[in-house]
Amino acid sequence: MNLRQIETFAAVMRCGTASRAAESLGVTQPAVSRTIAELERSVGFPLFARIRNRLVPTPEARLLYADVEAAFQGIDTIRASAARIRDRGSGELRVASLSALGGSLVPRAIGRFRAHHPEVRVTLMVLSSREVRDLVASGQFDVGLAADEIDTTGVAHQVFLSRDALCAIPLGHPLADKPVVVPADLQGLPFVAYVPEDRARQRLDALLAAEKVTPDIVVETIYASTLYALVAEGVGVGLVSPAAVDGLDPSRVVLRPFEPGVQIRSLLILPSDRPKSEIVRIFIDALMAAR
Repeated sequence: MNLRQIETFAAVMRCGTASRAAESLGVTQPAVSRTIAELERSVGFPLFARIRNRLVPTPEARLLYADVEAAFQGIDTIRASAARIRDRGSGELRVASLSALGGSLVPRAIGRFRAHHPEVRVTLMVLSSREVRDLVASGQFDVGLAADEIDTTGVAHQVFLSRDALCAIPLGHPLADKPVVVPADLQGLPFVAYVPEDRARQRLDALLAAEKVTPDIVVETIYASTLYALVAEGVGVGLVSPAAVDGLDPSRVVLRPFEPGVQIRSLLILPSDRPKSEIVRIFIDALMAAR
């Protein structure tokens, strides 16, 4: 028994005659009759009675056809599933982001993505960069955005965003009147900093050491939104990425350029052990467009 024989048998059952079955299959009527005879020898019982040049199904044929139809429905289901995966992926997208981008840029990208793919369910987790990296490396999440200090072993990665930091200054602070803030302006001032392992913090530390400037670090944090809130409360000044403050309340904080520039970088990371699905590619395009 082979697939060609089963398809021919099903065509005869559906069409009622060998000639119509032959037409639907694109073969000759003798070829259909020959294939049916081969199938009967294979199964060991007659499938059709030959009555006045017609093939009349036997009871055994009707029983067999029920199973054949069920099998064909299963194949149709597989084809439909394959088409759905080809067009829309798994129907679910899992995204993890560092806080600096998780409250503005990533939601903007998700909105853009969902406008064209409303059938895809999106999970967004806003976490520390280390947690983002671990979730992506383990394959639990499809796409991640993390700060550039993460260990990139086990993930595919590329620079996603690189911007010069802005100096965030409490409203009414003397530095707020300056068009540009320079390292010397920070000497002895209360300063809100990122934690020492943060790459932007390290770049700033190197710059300040070269200029022999020592700010008074009063708070260290890992989150840009927390740094911004502390500045708004007048705790000190700090450096933030323009992307991180997008959408935050501007009424109590003044932002000024800081020179020379201190870059704040984020990485786009993906699982390294599997190719990108089409839906992931489309979402990455939405992320790029949202920058």
